[in-house]
Amino acid sequence: MSAKNDVFRDSISTISEKGRRNWIFARRPKGKLYNWRTVASIVYIVVFFTLPWIKVNDQPLFMLNFVARKFILFGVIFWPQDFFLFVIAMLTFVVFIVLFTVVFGRIFCGWVCPQTIFMEMIFRKIEYLIDGDSAKQKALDIASWNGEKILKRSGKFVAFFLVSYIIANYFLSYIVGMDQVVLLYKEGVGKHVATFIPMLIFTSVFFFIYWWFREQACIIVCPYGRLQGVMLDPDTIVVAYDYVRGEPRGKIKKGEEKKLGDCVDCGMCVHVCPTGIDIRNGTQLECINCTACIDACDEVMEHVNRPTGLIRYASENNIAKGEKLKPTARSIAYSVVLLILLTVFIVLLSTHKDVQATVLRVQGMTYQEQADNKISNLYNIQLLNKTRKVLPVTLKMEDNDLNGTIKVVGSDMAAEKESVQDGVFFVFIDKANIHHRKNNIHIGVYANGKKVDEVTTNFMAPGNR
Repeated sequence: MSAKNDVFRDSISTISEKGRRNWIFARRPKGKLYNWRTVASIVYIVVFFTLPWIKVNDQPLFMLNFVARKFILFGVIFWPQDFFLFVIAMLTFVVFIVLFTVVFGRIFCGWVCPQTIFMEMIFRKIEYLIDGDSAKQKALDIASWNGEKILKRSGKFVAFFLVSYIIANYFLSYIVGMDQVVLLYKEGVGKHVATFIPMLIFTSVFFFIYWWFREQACIIVCPYGRLQGVMLDPDTIVVAYDYVRGEPRGKIKKGEEKKLGDCVDCGMCVHVCPTGIDIRNGTQLECINCTACIDACDEVMEHVNRPTGLIRYASENNIAKGEKLKPTARSIAYSVVLLILLTVFIVLLSTHKDVQATVLRVQGMTYQEQADNKISNLYNIQLLNKTRKVLPVTLKMEDNDLNGTIKVVGSDMAAEKESVQDGVFFVFIDKANIHHRKNNIHIGVYANGKKVDEVTTNFMAPGNR
């Protein structure tokens, strides 16, 4: 490896030799893979801006309200009591990302990550429209502040801020719900300061990232980029340069008989890279697998009548040893873990209840002997209603052999929408039906005539009978 490449390894591509920010002016990408990325990005953007408007049973389809500790995933509501389900869902997602990275590298970053999609498919396109391609951007950057530069900078500033504001509105809707965001505009900022302030914060953060911070978010902030170093192995599929075929690289010169590799050292792969790396130096921290270098290299190879694929999706073993891509022990192990987590999550999700009841005997009391030869126990009940409807609740003894009855203290029991409701009730059982001092009883909880939960508790009696 050349001395120049050894120096490259001493710092990241976005930092100059003097330790200053090396601003990236990426050339406008084009090619087959970029077209596919554009299609994937359009689908993602449509879903992103559509999902907050979709409701299931008058609830958002997807919402992560950390303040209210209320989470909705595809119409299923998760409250703090369901936190274990949410944890399993997140663990499943993390294992999926790990497995995906072990097998396919950082393809998530280049094709699915919101940071990349918004930067490359929205903000970068606005920049190309206003400032022009990379050469014009460089010229504008070093130009003095004249009328043209002021107009372009102010126009881009306004466009970036407006788009950041729109994204912030939708991002906030995934936290508090689109209904709350709409109320902000209907009723004014004065009544919804708690909604407006986070929106301004999100807008400022998005604007800062896409206006100035850019690729630094992937290199410095994103933990996923850091983790790839410990997750990749020689069999992981990444965007890679085929150095076996490409080296020694060099310009094509007429009449020269020197044997060179297929790389013509044009530098196009570097010019289109949004993080400014040279993929020919191997897999690097900054690479997000966006495939812009693949398209650029394929175009050059076609012009010089050489086979495409000098830069392609491949593994280190695939290039160095010519081995075919194959599953590894690590990818198989992650797949098994992912399958187990998915199975557990599906089972728990299928048994997930919209109404949950907790019943406890009142502390400090054992039993009461009633005048009609019955024994009674007093219980506290807590009803958690996760739906957005008020549910009238009735309780019923499920133990037919005991022939017990239930009497609710006070008015009829009802579970208010999205809340926890407390109540008190007595259980009465004939002495003749009780044979032990401590008895297990089962109480069915019914809402609108449908059984929604069943609780097991203890019923205390005078003694063995």
